[in-house]
Amino acid sequence: MIQPVVTIADIVGSRRMADRSAAQRSIEDTVSRVERDRPLAQRPLAATVGDEFQAVYADLSDALRSLLLIQLALPEGVELRFGIGIGGVQPVASRTESISDGPGWWAAREAIEAVHRLQDRGMPRARTRVVGAPEEDAGMASEIRIANAYLLARDEIVGGMSDRARRLTYGRCLGRTQRELADDEGISQPAVSQLLAAAGAPAVLAGLAELDGGDR
Repeated sequence: MIQPVVTIADIVGSRRMADRSAAQRSIEDTVSRVERDRPLAQRPLAATVGDEFQAVYADLSDALRSLLLIQLALPEGVELRFGIGIGGVQPVASRTESISDGPGWWAAREAIEAVHRLQDRGMPRARTRVVGAPEEDAGMASEIRIANAYLLARDEIVGGMSDRARRLTYGRCLGRTQRELADDEGISQPAVSQLLAAAGAPAVLAGLAELDGGDR
């Protein structure tokens, strides 16, 4: 049975932010933009409590693609950590609103805690981790290991990008041409090409193309 893929996100350094409300608005605006540009979430990333957000995706590929676009589209100085959980979820009766619980959400919580541990172990740019619930089979366990290896490299590249490089990479992820992006930025097309190459964008784009290929 195909399990939903759930995500818990939290804001990096939220307690140190001078304007926490502005950061919250920028995250919500970013999620709305990504969902307009490339709708992939069954339930888009939405605030829950404190500095946390939750989302639901149909499969791991959709989650990986959507979270990449969110990372690229976030404004300078605002970052999120993502814990992706794979496992069953069940609705929980509530008088207020529809909520869910279960192994998928527990795995997502474990995943975001794993991101914190990676950062403490000398990988400060780590932002995303996947954890499967105990009942997941060997095939899914292998898929999760491959995804985590990919995410370590992807997060390192994206985390090292300048604000402009992330904007340009986001545009290329949506299929926009280098000429169009150059016009937006007020620079030359060769400058866009050089900036993307120096930032490692070709590897990010190739990785996204591989994820997209899984849909065909």
